[in-house]
Amino acid sequence: MANYKPRIIDEAIAHRLKNKGAILVEGAKWCGKTTTCEQHAASILYMSNPDRVKQNLQLADISPSSLLQGETPRLIDEWQMAPKLWDAVRFEVDHRDGFGLFLLTGSAVPAEMDQIHHTGTGRFAWIRMRPMSLYESGESSGSVSLGALFSSSDEAIFAENKSTLEDIAFLICRGGWPQATFLDGEDALIQSFDYLDAVVKSDISRVDDVSRNETSARLIMRSLARHQGTQAPNTTICEDINMSDDRELSKDTVVSYTNALKKIFVIEDSPAWNPNLRSKTAIRTSDTRYFVDPSIATAALGVGPGDLLNDLETCGLFFETLCIRDLRVYAEALGGSVYHFRTKEGLECDAVVHLRNGSYGLVEIKLGGDKLIEEGVRTLKAVADKIDTTKMKVPAFLMVLAGTSPYAYRRDDGVYVVPITALKN
Repeated sequence: MANYKPRIIDEAIAHRLKNKGAILVEGAKWCGKTTTCEQHAASILYMSNPDRVKQNLQLADISPSSLLQGETPRLIDEWQMAPKLWDAVRFEVDHRDGFGLFLLTGSAVPAEMDQIHHTGTGRFAWIRMRPMSLYESGESSGSVSLGALFSSSDEAIFAENKSTLEDIAFLICRGGWPQATFLDGEDALIQSFDYLDAVVKSDISRVDDVSRNETSARLIMRSLARHQGTQAPNTTICEDINMSDDRELSKDTVVSYTNALKKIFVIEDSPAWNPNLRSKTAIRTSDTRYFVDPSIATAALGVGPGDLLNDLETCGLFFETLCIRDLRVYAEALGGSVYHFRTKEGLECDAVVHLRNGSYGLVEIKLGGDKLIEEGVRTLKAVADKIDTTKMKVPAFLMVLAGTSPYAYRRDDGVYVVPITALKN
């Protein structure tokens, strides 16, 4: 397909089609699910096709199996519009031979979960798709492989990084929306504002047919943007809104809106990592707040690259969101997940990449500069020193993930310094 940029997730989809009857690819709207799955499909049903949406919904209600006829893999795009299709797909998988029968895409968790009678265990594989990482959009050279760092604790690396702080600020605000990556300047930057408008005007209410106020949605998303990378509870979000705006919002309202944002994959908080520690240090178990893409946060605050350059502390917070996005894409390609670690005494590690085999790497995220990188190194060593390696593995690597470091290299103390524009899976 013209203008299709291959995605890291393509390999996972191709692999799972060989060993599962059906695959569900879910994620935020406009992150590229349909276009990517089209590359793997032999026939396609677009549930939201305006010429056929009424007929599709009627058939899904009275004869869902009729919509599943076609060459396989058959793509059912936006399946959640007709939740009965889930059981129909599961039934077809049970009664047909072979694998790779159906590909489903979904940009929301269906509200009518009561219409689904079977979880799909054993029949479905779930794959989460996110906006593009910098390697996928072409801004990362991919000179440093995350997988290679797990394979060798003394992997020698070197790469030159020519990205400037101005480049990083632009990439934060543009985001990883596929269509935006084909555009330049203001044309690319405006896409995140359009995405925000769609969320607050329509998507946040359509997800579960609960009417939600656009102004309240904007206020909540603005507050969430101000608390990116923190474990701020809902009460803090409430207080933040009620102190800075005329509108009074209750905790229940904040919970309702944030839950809706999670169901449409706009919010993706980072769960807490719970390692075995040498001491009885208390670990904070609250999730860390993140949007699925940093551009949602900048759009919610109404800021652009110039604003970030004038406020490097805020720029650093949103750079962290960008790095978490990319680490999630790369880690899941390796069969891993990304966590956050913090003790109640304040010792913190921005990201822990943990693989299924128990291997893990500790990552500190710093915008750049020798002082901040040294600070990150000290934190990494302090966290590593607290881990009880008699009960779990030694960290596979310690890495400072930077924005403007001129090089990717391995320090004499073994800590890696890697620009985000040099990393890949």
